[in-house]
Amino acid sequence: MTNASRREFLRRAAAISAATGGGALPFAMNLAAMNAASAQAADYKAIVCLFLHGGNDSANMVLPTDTASWQAYSAVRSTGSDPIALRAPGTPADGSAAAGSPAALGGVLPLVPGFTAFPENASRTFALHPCMGETASLFAQGRLAVVANAGPLVMPVTKAEVRARSKPLPSKLGSHNDQQSTWQALAPEGAQAGWGGRLGDLLASANGNTAFTAISLSGNAVFLSGDSVHQFQVANGGAVPIEGTTGALFGSYTAPAAYRALLTQGNVPDDQANLIAREYAAIAKRNVDQGAAFNAAYQTGAVIAGTKYMHPVTKTLTTNPLADQLRSIARMVSARANMGVRRQVFFVGLGGFDTHDWQNAAHANLMARLSHAIGTFDDALGALGLRDQVTLFTASEFGRTFATNGDGTDHGWGAHHFVHGGAVKGGEIYGRFPQVGLNHDDETGSGIFLPQVSVEQLGATLGRWFGASEGALDLVFPNLRNFRRDLGFMR
Repeated sequence: MTNASRREFLRRAAAISAATGGGALPFAMNLAAMNAASAQAADYKAIVCLFLHGGNDSANMVLPTDTASWQAYSAVRSTGSDPIALRAPGTPADGSAAAGSPAALGGVLPLVPGFTAFPENASRTFALHPCMGETASLFAQGRLAVVANAGPLVMPVTKAEVRARSKPLPSKLGSHNDQQSTWQALAPEGAQAGWGGRLGDLLASANGNTAFTAISLSGNAVFLSGDSVHQFQVANGGAVPIEGTTGALFGSYTAPAAYRALLTQGNVPDDQANLIAREYAAIAKRNVDQGAAFNAAYQTGAVIAGTKYMHPVTKTLTTNPLADQLRSIARMVSARANMGVRRQVFFVGLGGFDTHDWQNAAHANLMARLSHAIGTFDDALGALGLRDQVTLFTASEFGRTFATNGDGTDHGWGAHHFVHGGAVKGGEIYGRFPQVGLNHDDETGSGIFLPQVSVEQLGATLGRWFGASEGALDLVFPNLRNFRRDLGFMR
C-alpha cells in the first residue's frame, strides 16, 4: 500500500468512525489521557462487570427491615395471585410450603451496615434475600458493599421534574436493549464504545499485550469496546476461534490446520488494490495469533476447582455457569504476567431476570446463583492473594416496579447493586436508600425507583481506583460534573 493510499484509508476510517459515533471522545485527548494515566500503572488491577440481564428485582435483593419500611413493603408485595413478599428476619423456613416460595425460603438475612458513608440511612435496618448467605457473609467481613438506587441519569432530578419533563432524562427508559447499552456505554442501543473499554483505553499502554486488556466471557458487550481497545472474547476456557479453524471443516479434520496456516501467513499480493481484503487478512492473522497466545498464557494460570450450589427449588447441588465464568477470570488474573497485562476489564453475565411472572422460584434461584458465584470468586482470589487487585460490580439494565402484577414485576429504573473486592470499603450502603411502597417522592409511579446515584458516579469511583486521572474521568463520564464525583466505596 502506498503512503497516499494508507492516508486515504485512515481518513475514511476516521470519517466512518465519526459518522457512526465510534469516535465520541476526541482521539488526541484520549491519547494524552492514556499516557498520563498509564505512567502510574505499575501494579495490577482489574474491574469485573457482572451484568444481570433482564432487569433484576433488587427490591427483593436488598431490603429495608425497620418497622415502617417493612410494613410498607409487605402491604404492597403481599398482594396478587402468588405474592412475592419475602419473610421477616428470623422467620424459619416452612418445609411444607411450595418449593421456592417465600415461606419455604425463610426470613431475609440481616445486614449491619456501618452507616459512616451515608449516615442518612442510620435510622433504618436492612437485609438480603434469604438465598444470599455468601454475600451476607462478605458484607459482614467488609469485602462487599451495597450501592443503593443507582441508574442512568443526566443530572439529579426530582419526581416532579420527571413528570414535567423539565430536565433532560436518559433516552428510552424501560427498553431492555437501550438500557443495557446505556448502563454499559452511557447511550442507547447503537453506541459504539462503552465506559469499561474507555477506561481500558486510558491504561492499555501499561500492558505489554494490549489485546488482553478487555475480555468478555459472555459474548459481545459494548461495555468493553473502547476507541483503541477492542474486546477479546473467551469461552470454555479458551479464546473464541475464527469459525473453521477448529474441529472439522468440510468433513475434514486436517482442513482447519491448513486454513489456520493460510490465515496466519496474512499474505495478500503487493499489488492487491482491495484495501478491505488486506485489512481482513491482517485482522484474521491477528485473531489467530492472539488466540494462540492467550491459550498458551491461560494454561499457565492456577487451576481452581469448581463447586456446585444448592438449588433452592430442586434442593439439589447444581453446576453454576456464572461461577465458572468468574473462576476463569481468577485463572486469567493468576496468569497476568504471562499475558503481559497490568490493567484489565472483564465482562460476565447472568440472564433470566425479566421476571414478569413466576418470579418467586425463578428469582430465588438467580439470587442463589449470584451469591454462590461471588462467594466462590472471593475464595479463589483469596487463595491467590489477589483480593485487593480485583473489584467486581453488578449491573442490570433497570430495577423493577415495586408494585406486583400478580406473580411478578414490570420494568423499572433505579436499582441496588453490589461492589465486591478487597479494595472495597465493605459493610456499608452507599447512596441514600429510597423509601419503599407506592406514592412517595422516591418513585415515579408503580413503585419505579427514581435513581439517586448515577451510573457515571459508580463508574468514576471504580475508574479512579483503576488509575484514571480526574481529567480522564471527565472524558469517559461526560455527565460526572453534575454529580458528587466519588461515592467513596473504594480504598
